[in-house]
Amino acid sequence: MRRRLVIAIAGVAAVAVLLLAVPLGVVLSRHYRDEDLLRLQRDAVAATREIDVPRTAADRIELPRSSDTLAVYDRDGRRIAGAGPAHAPDTVRRALRTGRPADASGSGRLTVAAPLLVRERVTGVLLAQRSDAEAARDARAAWLLIGAVSLGIIAAAIVAALLLGRRLARPLERVAAAARRLGDGDFSVRSERTGIPEVDEVGAALDATAARLDDLVRRERSFSADASHQLRTPLQALRIELEAIELRGDTPEEILAALAQVDRLGATIDTLLAVARDADRRDAVADLGALLDDAESRWRGALAAESRPLRVRVPAHAARARASGPVVREVVDVLIANAEYHGEGAVTLSLQEHDGWLALDVTDEGPGFAEPERAFLRGAAAGNGPGHGIGLALARSLAEAEGGSLTIAEPGPRPTVRLMLAAAGTQAEA
Repeated sequence: MRRRLVIAIAGVAAVAVLLLAVPLGVVLSRHYRDEDLLRLQRDAVAATREIDVPRTAADRIELPRSSDTLAVYDRDGRRIAGAGPAHAPDTVRRALRTGRPADASGSGRLTVAAPLLVRERVTGVLLAQRSDAEAARDARAAWLLIGAVSLGIIAAAIVAALLLGRRLARPLERVAAAARRLGDGDFSVRSERTGIPEVDEVGAALDATAARLDDLVRRERSFSADASHQLRTPLQALRIELEAIELRGDTPEEILAALAQVDRLGATIDTLLAVARDADRRDAVADLGALLDDAESRWRGALAAESRPLRVRVPAHAARARASGPVVREVVDVLIANAEYHGEGAVTLSLQEHDGWLALDVTDEGPGFAEPERAFLRGAAAGNGPGHGIGLALARSLAEAEGGSLTIAEPGPRPTVRLMLAAAGTQAEA
């Protein structure tokens, strides 16, 4: 902004100075030339009083002493005395024709033709010439002065633009800093008033937004806490009932499976509540290899019951991501559940590292996604076609909350959903 403001003001000042200085310089140059022509004309007229054109060619014409070059022409335009063109130039012919002085300039010389009068009759013309060096010197001095003043004006405009740019940019920089803090979740931020109405309006709008977001987040966090509490109570009652049935003996496998699902549901509630509260997880590190081994043990039986194998491919070295382990576990469960419900054939989990990022791919052998982006729409927003519920949308939100991303790398057939997370201790983490 500062650079553009300086360029704009300096450009306007330069154009304004140019539009004023050039005509002024031209006018002064002409003024100095006209002044010298006027002095030359005055000297030539004064010299005519000392010159008499003789009636016969034998008489000699005496020219007055002068620093100018003088020449006398008769009525026929012939030079009869002095130094100059042999035949009358245009200025001499004009003076002979009009009976009044004529002047001209060019080729570095000033020329004046003054008529010689005897009893109000033109008997000849005196041609006086001198160099225009003095007028040119005065004109150059005027141009130099105009140029210096113009540069001074432009420099002053640039300094004023720098000061104005600083005065305007600092409030905007403070507003930008407040907006960044607001984006980082600091809803208590308030922008300073600067006295600039437009900037203060932006600051006031930002303050109002921060207040509304703070109120909204507080209400949502309160709702999440209340909802989790209400869910935990019947969930704990369900666990007690299932454990009571288990203590009676001859516990069917369905009871053990139900207890496992209750534990999973409780862990899911805790994970979602932590994400909703935006708990500080900057120091959290997830061992993806261990998470995939755990997912394999939990899902292999369910997939095997449908005659679908589960394959896990992890690198030999430890793969640690800068993310919360429970959140990543929830995302992996959503992806496997999606592959189980919507896919076909074997389900493959593969983990690779790319430039400081860990890529977790979940692939099945089904037909894939007809419209990949619709898979991440929630509920009714997915339209009338086959959808994926809120599972993938929730998984993407959880991935983004951990600084990663969830995309469909291959829409199908043999679709691949890819989870990207920053590897711990790399530039991608920053």
